[in-house]
Amino acid sequence: MSARARSTVDMPIHASAAVSWETAYAEALFADIGRDSADAAGVSRPAYSDIESRTIAYLARCAEAEGLVTEYDPGRNLIISLPEHRNADRYVLLGSHVDSVPQGGNFDGLSGVIAGLICLVRARRQNVVPAVPVKVIALRGEESSWFGPCYAGSKALLGQLEAGEAAARHRGDGRTLLEHMASVGVDTAKVARREPLIDPRRILTYLELHIEQGPLLVESGLPAAVVTGIRGNFRHRRIACIGEAGHSGAVPRAFRHDPVLAMASLLNDLDRHWIDVLDHGGDLAVTVGTVATDPEVSVLSRIPDRVEFSLDVRSQDVGVLDDTRDWLEQALSDVGRSRQVVFELDRELSTAPALCAPEVVAGLSAAQLRAGQAVFTMASGGGHDAAVFANAGIPTGMVFVRNVGGSHNPNEQMDVADLIAGTDILCGYIGVPA
Repeated sequence: MSARARSTVDMPIHASAAVSWETAYAEALFADIGRDSADAAGVSRPAYSDIESRTIAYLARCAEAEGLVTEYDPGRNLIISLPEHRNADRYVLLGSHVDSVPQGGNFDGLSGVIAGLICLVRARRQNVVPAVPVKVIALRGEESSWFGPCYAGSKALLGQLEAGEAAARHRGDGRTLLEHMASVGVDTAKVARREPLIDPRRILTYLELHIEQGPLLVESGLPAAVVTGIRGNFRHRRIACIGEAGHSGAVPRAFRHDPVLAMASLLNDLDRHWIDVLDHGGDLAVTVGTVATDPEVSVLSRIPDRVEFSLDVRSQDVGVLDDTRDWLEQALSDVGRSRQVVFELDRELSTAPALCAPEVVAGLSAAQLRAGQAVFTMASGGGHDAAVFANAGIPTGMVFVRNVGGSHNPNEQMDVADLIAGTDILCGYIGVPA
């Protein structure tokens, strides 16, 4: 934390009987980290920033206060383990990311790291050493909002960060992702050579707890779910539609090259394509997160000459992603011709869909049942670091916990009791009693 932020968990917490120590512990961690990363609204923990580094250092101090062992991998991700498992040859890895979107919620990502930490603290306080070694990782740089590429930290960890992704520029200062990595001590030479920063063969299973970023658990009245798979995506941070500027009253419709109406026509057609995919039983989600004309020249009485927008397309089905990509290419051509405009796309960013390992899903579901919860499984609409581990061939599982208010915004509202319910599933899987 910053020098001015006083930690409430520098020493082990022992709660009253009315409040479990786990609840008090988690609430203190969320409060401390939330204060240190508070923004005008919500929290901002930029990827590969001083704030992200402070969060990780704070988590390390909390772990060490409980007698756990901490170390950093060459990607400057934090690794936490029981003393007995520090030098384990192979292990189960629990974790998630600590960065956030700009002015986002405090629970996205961080909840998974805190859940993993609680699993180890629970084992330590109960003098339990799981038969299979367990470690926890606090990952950096999962969110795409800072540089464009998503999962930068886990991709770098497993030697999968592409050169184009490493060269992506920060939304604010324009420096590259690789430069920001270097600024916090990442071994960027290894990252640039696409060398794994840890040996993936040593990871028996990767488990990630995360808040659900949709409404299903809230609507179902359930605290937690086991995830079966994760949507892949393709994205464009910037699509430019270029037309011709003109006077809003003097240019008749037939003579206009209006990029805004062309964009609107394209997106309306895309919405109909989305509906058609769903009507035929397919899985698809489409989002346009940004739309902008040039504020320096755009006025009420001027036809813009250019509009820019982003595009995020997701599906669990590679075929649907490929078909939608083909559809988009044709639609851009058709709308461009009919509206007499030109579309320019930046480099596509993409991630393949990922399936959670069936044996891990079964094991987590059994642990959920043993924890006295109704067994509930669902697919993940959002992307997660777990997808990178799964697509690298590492058996992977996820647990979702209920979250009110959506995600990627300051209104995230996760009840810590639901976090503990999800943590009980993880603990049951790794052999740590509740």
